[in-house]
Amino acid sequence: MASTEELQTLVLTTLDRENVIVDSKDLKTVSGGDLDQLAVLGVLNSLKSKEMVDYSSIGREVWTLSKEGEQVAEQGSHEARVFEAIPAGAEGIPMSEVQAILGKAANIGQGKAIKNGWIRKEGDNLVRAKDSIVDQTKSDLQEIKKTATHSNAKTLTDLKKRKLVEKQKVTTYKVTKGPQFSLEIKKEATDITAEMLQSGEWKNATFKKYNFDAAGVAPSGGHLHPLMKVRQEFREIFFEMGFEEMPTNCFAESSFWNFDALFQPQQHPARDAHDTFFLKDPASTDRFPRDLMEKIKVTHENGGDTGSTGYNYVWKEEDAGKLLLRTHTTAVSSNMLYKLAEKTKKEGVFRPAKYFSIDRVFRNESVDATHLAEFHQIEGVIADKNLTLGDLIGFMDVFFKKMGMEKIRFKPTYNPYTEPSMEIFSYHDGLKKWVEIGNSGMFRPEMLLPLGLPPDVRVIAWGLGLERPTMIKYNISNIRDLLGHKVKIDMIKEYPICRLDKKMGKELVGVSEQ
Repeated sequence: MASTEELQTLVLTTLDRENVIVDSKDLKTVSGGDLDQLAVLGVLNSLKSKEMVDYSSIGREVWTLSKEGEQVAEQGSHEARVFEAIPAGAEGIPMSEVQAILGKAANIGQGKAIKNGWIRKEGDNLVRAKDSIVDQTKSDLQEIKKTATHSNAKTLTDLKKRKLVEKQKVTTYKVTKGPQFSLEIKKEATDITAEMLQSGEWKNATFKKYNFDAAGVAPSGGHLHPLMKVRQEFREIFFEMGFEEMPTNCFAESSFWNFDALFQPQQHPARDAHDTFFLKDPASTDRFPRDLMEKIKVTHENGGDTGSTGYNYVWKEEDAGKLLLRTHTTAVSSNMLYKLAEKTKKEGVFRPAKYFSIDRVFRNESVDATHLAEFHQIEGVIADKNLTLGDLIGFMDVFFKKMGMEKIRFKPTYNPYTEPSMEIFSYHDGLKKWVEIGNSGMFRPEMLLPLGLPPDVRVIAWGLGLERPTMIKYNISNIRDLLGHKVKIDMIKEYPICRLDKKMGKELVGVSEQ
């Protein structure tokens, strides 16, 4: 096969000699063989980009021999080979011997030879019916091989039915000289380099033209980040259990919804700049319901109508208006519960609700192997009348079993806006110990009553991080390898899908030893 340089030289010298190449099919290799027209097209495109040549396509239909057709053109047709296998004379030859000599060709050629009147059957023998024959099929195929067609259309049709020939579309090219035609091909630069700028070479350089019509390299399929794979598994569990997903697309939040609406005092350490990212511009907002603000102000100061004594301090609106990057998605939950209360007032009837969210939150923390300044929080809330701590425990048992965690237990803890509150633990079969997996509790009346929910409505809630189960599932030790600028793209491509109900990654540690 001719190289690209050889093809370029052949095209240019032929054009220089003949001024035009009427049909590129007439171009031959040094040994006289036909050229690969796709290779010719590549060379023509390269020369055309340099304006050295121009070309137009010539389309035609040609006939080519199939693999079986090539064999027939060389060895003869099946029927002719059957005829040649039968000796002259009246005795003939048994059909079984013909099959032994020719194999499958005997079965194909026998019927055709009888139909042509070349042979006949006499008992179990085949006998010649003529002294000699003309193998027209072989002659036809040799003509087609030489000329890529045949003068008799019926012959072509018959040979196609016998799968001896195939019709193909072939494209060749008419080539003419371009405005920059030359026998010498100038090397074109594809980019301006730092060296070219320093030396001034770019001023005299010839640059390759961009082909804006080129299709380019087809991109490979997209890949979900491991966090997104685990997130989708959690979403499926929530949807299966009848939850509605909360809108969490706004990362910036007011201190009012992030802290005050949750009955978290304004002097709480979590509201310090050491723990929270506050915005500088804009630094504050007053876009929260004024009537709700007054109720929350009174509740913080003296408990209001909740039966609580509050925190006994002077609540400040300017602190509530400070903008920040939300520290938890519970800020969205409080807003959704307020909307639920407003809907209840409008319709005059309370309807139970189940909400969930899985999205990013931000904490002003030192970054290490297990902590980042931003991470994902999974949160679920259920609002219904007369819910109890037993309902929360029962629901947690069902929820975590869907994640493949069969052994669950709880430990009392403190949260500013839930009472009672519980930490959730699951037994790790591989590590042979109990591992904390989340937090939960019942929202306090000081949070729910100012929002406007009926007094007998209780809200149970729980939350956990998305990163920890993901790191366990995919056997990742450093959280910075999972999220952030150190993440390897190959990891995203190669990691398998996630099944929360199947053990994988670190969950398998030590399991085989049992």
